[in-house]
Amino acid sequence: MARILNVAGDKLNLSDSDKNDLRLAALLHDIGHYPYSHLMEGVEDVILAETFVKQNKSHISRTLEPDEEKRYPSHEELGRVIVCNQADIRDTLGGKDRAEQIAELFTRSAAAPDQLSKLIHSSLDMDRLDYLVRDARSAGVPYGEIDLNYLLQNVRTSPTGMIGIDYKAMTAAEQFLLARFFMHKAVYFHKTTFGLEEAFRQLIRRCRDKQRHNVPRDGDEVRKIASDPKKLLMFTDSFLDRVSNEALKDQNITIKTLAHAIVYRRPPKLLREEYTMVDEANEESRKHNSCTSLLEKCKTELPALARKHEIPLGLFLLAQPKSIRLEKRGALMTQEQATQQPPEPKDELIKVFSRNGRNADEPKSLVDFSESVLHACAQRSFRIVRLYVVEQDHSKVSKMRHEVRVW
Repeated sequence: MARILNVAGDKLNLSDSDKNDLRLAALLHDIGHYPYSHLMEGVEDVILAETFVKQNKSHISRTLEPDEEKRYPSHEELGRVIVCNQADIRDTLGGKDRAEQIAELFTRSAAAPDQLSKLIHSSLDMDRLDYLVRDARSAGVPYGEIDLNYLLQNVRTSPTGMIGIDYKAMTAAEQFLLARFFMHKAVYFHKTTFGLEEAFRQLIRRCRDKQRHNVPRDGDEVRKIASDPKKLLMFTDSFLDRVSNEALKDQNITIKTLAHAIVYRRPPKLLREEYTMVDEANEESRKHNSCTSLLEKCKTELPALARKHEIPLGLFLLAQPKSIRLEKRGALMTQEQATQQPPEPKDELIKVFSRNGRNADEPKSLVDFSESVLHACAQRSFRIVRLYVVEQDHSKVSKMRHEVRVW
């Protein structure tokens, strides 16, 4: 954030107050992350095999409370609670009103200046530009290499305040989006890493359902933790380490076995995975593909597989990572689809100024440029469905892999 304000601050027509707000929002935007980052977010949507096989519909649906207030809050919302309720942070920022103002920026609140929020949350926000390069280098892969300086130098605003990039930087923007796509595919959703994370999510979900080991029962309890200075200091990775260690002695065999896999770093074994490119504009493509076929087979065949090999059904993990698009929140869509989206997702699209446009022209979405590779991919998403089992008997695993291969 500091770099773009130094390089493009004048072109963005930002006041000193705006710059200070953006620096603080960038500094605090992830302060609400849960222990082990994203593990506890969306725990309500974890797929429990025994529940899934009983559902009438083949698609994966939410399996816990429909009441949104009871769901664990997003890390952005939890960040707002911390910034506005922890006295040391709130007072350092200058009081309650000032803290609310900063929180509105990183929570994408309707009260926040729309274009300033784009620098915190959008397809070309400072967070993604930061972590993509860092993660690629840390993981030792080449996919995250992007032309960061060129992108930052070519950001500017239109006469109405719309943030976009100059046409000459469009290729750099395309490379950035493709880099994010490949990083998700090769690193963030790697089968072994994701399998161990899924086992941890399953453990958290089951402990929450059964009210074991002091896992927060709902979103209200999480918010209370974030508002209490003493409890918040304990809400670190060690919080979940304690849960998994205590669960080693749980009477429930599924909880106990999941905890054992996590504590002793024994990842679930992948039995089968399917992946496909889906045309989101085509109902047939969305509903009938290799991923949905595997889910159908799991619904009908999984109970018998579990009985045959004497493995609790709950130790089969059905994992479906989020669909990967070249723009995370639906930016890869046609113009017609984009106009049907609510204002927030629409505004996250990367905007590009026309090559021969006048200074008074407004930028348009990158996907609307026919010469962009993203224009051709606008309706495509990459989907993955994986079936894991928490089992250390290699002979059993080998037999099960052979059986599910012909489903």
